[in-house]
Amino acid sequence: MTKFRFQNFPAIERTPNSPACLQYRLTELLYNSTYCKCKVDSVNPTTGEYRIVLQGTLDSWDETNTPTNT
Repeated sequence: MTKFRFQNFPAIERTPNSPACLQYRLTELLYNSTYCKCKVDSVNPTTGEYRIVLQGTLDSWDETNTPTNT
């Protein structure tokens, strides 16, 4: 598993984002967090639309000697 970097946040918001790509990026983010929680903000049973809010703290690490993660 690669390290999630602060520079990776814009990649999560890119549209369109395939479910597989989003799953990979979110897994990286959660795996590299020291704390995280999830809140289901809303669910529309008619349309199937949902909104989920993630909140957490990235594990601190030294990026000076680490290759970039794209």
